Amino acid sequence: MTKQPLLVLVGPTAVGKTKLSLELAKAWNAEIISGDSMQVYRGMDIGTAKIPCDEMEGIPHHLIDIRNPDEPYSAADFQEACSRLIPEIAARGKLPFIVGGTGLYIESVCYGYQFSEAGSDEAFRAELQKLADADGVDALHARLAAADPESAAKLHPNDVRRVIRALEIVHVTGQTMSSQLAGQKKESPYELVILGLQMDRAELYGRIEERIDLMMEAGLPEEVARLLEQGVPENAVAMQGLGYKELVPWLRGGTTKEEAVQLLKRDTRRFAKRQLSWFRHMKDIHWIDAGENFHNNLELIHAILAGKFAVDLEYTTNNPF
Repeated sequence: MTKQPLLVLVGPTAVGKTKLSLELAKAWNAEIISGDSMQVYRGMDIGTAKIPCDEMEGIPHHLIDIRNPDEPYSAADFQEACSRLIPEIAARGKLPFIVGGTGLYIESVCYGYQFSEAGSDEAFRAELQKLADADGVDALHARLAAADPESAAKLHPNDVRRVIRALEIVHVTGQTMSSQLAGQKKESPYELVILGLQMDRAELYGRIEERIDLMMEAGLPEEVARLLEQGVPENAVAMQGLGYKELVPWLRGGTTKEEAVQLLKRDTRRFAKRQLSWFRHMKDIHWIDAGENFHNNLELIHAILAGKFAVDLEYTTNNPF
């Protein structure tokens, strides 16, 4: 049976995925599926670097603004949504194109992961939440680092929900989440092309700091304040995202603006490092240098796609490159 073509673009935050995704979507007649765990939330636009509707250039984008900030969203939810969207997009004669930086979400779709069916232990979860509330998220994360170092290395301390779930899996099954993921078949149900953007670390960090300065100027503090005024709990999953958790203490009067911005820049640099670590453990990625000489790599990208998809899709030769 012929596999459904699927294009995927990954890379760390601020590396340039959005711009390239639009050009590739136009050239290859694609519809974009956001592979970002935070862009699903309504009203969280600046901090998630969500593409504005008027900049989508007519390219359909999916899985953006589909949840309220106080509602949960998981990798399993993303996988289920993609299992519906990918054939729908293909049926329209378009190329399904996942773009984002949330490694577990994207990898789960690329390789059809079966998520743990381990049951829940509500009392245990409540105990862990109390630990996080009383001693801080770092104490909770340290507990995971002791029980499942590999999962801890991939999860940010602020991602309390997933940290708790990883600890719960160990508690309920006696197996780590990382060992369960390692046991998954790394065979894709799709005719898969994964492009990965990377660049010199110093250049990437410079882009991150510049992006954060622009976000602050564009109204990120007002966006966070508005969410709080709307009653979104500080411990909601959405509020654990970069740009939100770091600014809340300042908005509450517990720190200075300068301290909040420096904390956000530090956390974002660390997040980018974890993203790269995750993606570099994935197989099948064609790594592309997104630095100063990126233009020289564009033809390489099109050659990769033509070699994989030419049988099923017409390559648009009058593309913008």
